[in-house]
Amino acid sequence: MGYELAQVNISRLLAPIDSPLLADFVAALDSVNAAAEEAPGFRWRLQTEDNNATAVRVFDDDWLIVNMSVWTSPEALTAYIYDDAHRAILRDRRKWFAKPDAAMTALWWVTEGHRPTVAEAEERLVRLRANGPTAYSFTLRETFAPVAERNIL
Repeated sequence: MGYELAQVNISRLLAPIDSPLLADFVAALDSVNAAAEEAPGFRWRLQTEDNNATAVRVFDDDWLIVNMSVWTSPEALTAYIYDDAHRAILRDRRKWFAKPDAAMTALWWVTEGHRPTVAEAEERLVRLRANGPTAYSFTLRETFAPVAERNIL
């Protein structure tokens, strides 16, 4: 049985998603999502019928948006994060999102083909905030090798 890397990233909006303040962010979503889907090592991303995830709620908070995806490895995810297409939108993130006061990104291993739920991502983020990086939930700065779920609970 193989493993893939799941990631969740949440951000607190500074204005409603349909506001003029977020217009540039919303306009860039399709190209950023397309770049992810074309990136080596990409496996899956959370999306709704309209091809994005801005309507998906996380932590029952209308001001949070969620990005969740699955990759072959931390190296594949890192390569995408630092790709020009993604970095271009990251440069302006402070115009659209509040500065975080807690961990907003978590990584964890899933069995190959598993597609995580928002509830699963919330649990991983809560555990990361409570315990710091562990094999159960970690960051790109401190990764762990994939191990069977029964060994990390």
